[in-house]
Amino acid sequence: MFTNKERQEERTGKHGTPRLQFLQELVSQFQNATDQDTKEKIVANLGNFAYDPYNFTILRQLNVLELFIDCLTEPNEKLVEFGIGGLCNACADPKNVATIVEADGIPLIIKCLSSPVRNTVNYALGALYYMCDYNRATREQILRPEVVDLIERYAAADSVSVSFSNLAKAFLDKHVHAYT
Repeated sequence: MFTNKERQEERTGKHGTPRLQFLQELVSQFQNATDQDTKEKIVANLGNFAYDPYNFTILRQLNVLELFIDCLTEPNEKLVEFGIGGLCNACADPKNVATIVEADGIPLIIKCLSSPVRNTVNYALGALYYMCDYNRATREQILRPEVVDLIERYAAADSVSVSFSNLAKAFLDKHVHAYT
């Protein structure tokens, strides 16, 4: 459920932790964590906050989108999965897309299309789907022939994965076939 100021105040109560402070504590815990399992849990938790527009400004203020992008460079597949999941959740907002584009996140998201982890591929397809609408330069960066070719292969792979196929077909219908 999406949050608004009134609902947030009701849920937090008089003695609860304000959302900004709570998310700042999560970011600090991530930065200080040495255990991979702890980092995975924190990134997954942050990713869950990234779907709600109420949190978008806070996530940008705390550089959480950049934290997600940094996770895409990790050898730990769970960090990559949860990082791209957080980016996918946040991509519905143009300001978040601008932050991702400015942080050179597009090539890393495209790289996620080749992940052996199904969720990572699905999240990457979803993120790119939303990011194509941002502006012409972003669209051109995403719709390079090698990227479209890979997405076309996912669209044709419905016997392997219906979710890949359906999302890839939706991507192609909206961003490729509509312009040909």
